[in-house]
Formats: sequence, structure tokens, C-alpha cells
Amino acid sequence: MINQSYLLTQIGFLRILSNGKFLYQVQFQETDGPEDPDQITEWTRTQLSEYFDGNRHHFNLPIQPVGTLFEQKVWKALQNISYGTTCSYSDVAHQIDANQSMQAIGNANAKNPIAIIIPCHRVIAKDGNLSGYAGGIERKEWLLKHEKALLL
Repeated sequence: MINQSYLLTQIGFLRILSNGKFLYQVQFQETDGPEDPDQITEWTRTQLSEYFDGNRHHFNLPIQPVGTLFEQKVWKALQNISYGTTCSYSDVAHQIDANQSMQAIGNANAKNPIAIIIPCHRVIAKDGNLSGYAGGIERKEWLLKHEKALLL
């Protein structure tokens, strides 16, 4: 069974999906939709609200992102990037012993199914350029400013 909630944030709607045991998707949406919440989607909505209010820097949710073994490895590494900091794609590649795989790291970031909670927005180009973000570069910039990781 799929359970679904939405959260309106300063940068748009987030669609939150759970299978009743694990959170498996948080994605930006243009609108909300019908809801069928469960405890996982409600916990997620609460913690994301706290994050957007500036009162939460870490998430404590049962997550289960769906992807390839390589994507899983990248997403696990992303969870080690602290609130308020950034790192480069090459830093992530070095962390997972995939030094020649920057493009694959970028592709895994783009496929991240659990936005914000798996903080792919904290990965930037080595030269400091924000580069791409599946949720839109303006959202990435907002998130980094919100975390005070980007002081523009």
C-alpha cells in the first residue's frame, strides 16, 4: 500500500510517499493532491516542517530509497554531508572509492528519490558552481542559503 502526504514549503509542494514501513520518496511538485497519510508520512511532514522553520538539522526517519547498488552507495555517502556544509562531486567520488565516476555521481544525485532528507542539494561543483539540481537550481540555492552553506 502506498501512503501519501503533501507539504507546502517556501519553495513549493513536497510529495511524501511511504510503503507503511519506510519513507521511499520526497519530491518537489507543482501542486498538492489527494492524501492518504500514515505515521511515516506524518513524521516526515513534521520533520520537514521543522527543517524549513530552521529548527531541525538532522532527520530521524526510516528511509528506503529505491535504486541501483551504485546509487544506494552514493545516497548513503550524501547522508554524511553535514547541515550547513557542501562538498564537491569529486569529494563524494573519493568517499566511495569511485574516483573516475563524477558523471555517475551526478546521475545518482539527479535520481535521488528522497529530496532534502538525502541532501543531494549540498553537492556542488569543485569550482563552487551550484551546477544542476533535479528540483531546480533556484531551489538548490534557496536550500543552501537556508542552511547558511551559501552566503550570497
